[in-house]
Amino acid sequence: MKNHLLFPLLGIAAVLIGTGFYQLGKQHSAAMPVAASPAADKKVLYWHDPMVPGQKFDKPGPSPFMDMALVPVYADAGNDASNDVGGVAISARMQQNLGVRTATVTTGTLPATFAAVGTIAWNERDVVLLQARANGFVERLPVRAVLDPVRQGQTLVELTVPDWIAAQEEFLTVQRLPDNALLLEGARQRMVLVGMDDTQIAHVARSGKVQPRMTLRAPVSGVITELSIRAGSTVMAGAPLLRINGTGTVWLQAELPESLAARVTPGMAVTAQIAALPGKTFSGQVDAILPDVSVATRTLKVRIELANPAALLVPGMFATLQFVAPAGAPVLLIPTEAVIRTGTRTVVMLANDGGTFTPADIETGAVEKGQTVVLRGLQAGQKVVSSGQFLIDSDASLKGITTRMSAP
Repeated sequence: MKNHLLFPLLGIAAVLIGTGFYQLGKQHSAAMPVAASPAADKKVLYWHDPMVPGQKFDKPGPSPFMDMALVPVYADAGNDASNDVGGVAISARMQQNLGVRTATVTTGTLPATFAAVGTIAWNERDVVLLQARANGFVERLPVRAVLDPVRQGQTLVELTVPDWIAAQEEFLTVQRLPDNALLLEGARQRMVLVGMDDTQIAHVARSGKVQPRMTLRAPVSGVITELSIRAGSTVMAGAPLLRINGTGTVWLQAELPESLAARVTPGMAVTAQIAALPGKTFSGQVDAILPDVSVATRTLKVRIELANPAALLVPGMFATLQFVAPAGAPVLLIPTEAVIRTGTRTVVMLANDGGTFTPADIETGAVEKGQTVVLRGLQAGQKVVSSGQFLIDSDASLKGITTRMSAP
């Protein structure tokens, strides 16, 4: 019975105590001065929808874009005030968390040397093609295989030419006649027409014997790169017999990025190191800049001519090149990692005093060893963001800075 009376009495006591504390707090709050609202002393610049920051309104109300009320923007708000001047403010602590690093725009010159890679190829200007000057048969062929080396003056092919026999016999007959100047010249012209050269005609005239065989000798030293005949085969006048590539010089076909094309000129000195020949350095110069850009790699082809007196360089060898370019005029340089390319614009984030950042449109030039040439849009001494700029650029885009900067 006592327990049944205890619980109601405790509930009544709790209600009385709560009512007393409420009245005491009410009297205390009435006695204290009311604190001013943080936004009471601030001047409202405009109202906007945070999801559409570029649109401003002169008075508060519901947002026409989202189901929410417009938010006021005050005159002394750090980030929003900086937005009005085209910047975004980030505290020092937040910059450290984002890993923001800056670099100073400097004045300097690009390195005088730059590297590239290439491969060795035959010098197409040192090619000799031998053809049959008359119908005949291959009697002897000392050269048997492609890539066999040959020396200048070496016998390559011996042909038996039936058409030569009649022409030479006529010439020798006329040569024995008196007052034969006119007839001798006619017989000589007939030997020329059947494919005999001056050396062969002189040998026939000097020996007085018919020479039915034609001997072809190597006009230059090199390597056989084409062999279209075999011993005993029949050849027709004008048919290609073999092809010789000289080895005194070779071409080095290099590929350079498009950004370096303007720095390469014909005659520029080049040094090459061959992977297959360690410890050896070869010197040459740019022979030509080929009008051909690779669609896949976006590189420009450059042809370098290298001396090859010992025939150590053969086609297919891999080479590392060093182009020695003359030093140019001083230019503005920034780290390449600071450049933001959107496809239609090239932008950097400028670091201003007070922890604010603003985007700036620039025009870039050559790129070499992590440095990019700035042709327009920056001045020496300015600071650009080299790390974390994409996060800042995203924040600036969300707040409409980029839109206001590009607006006329």
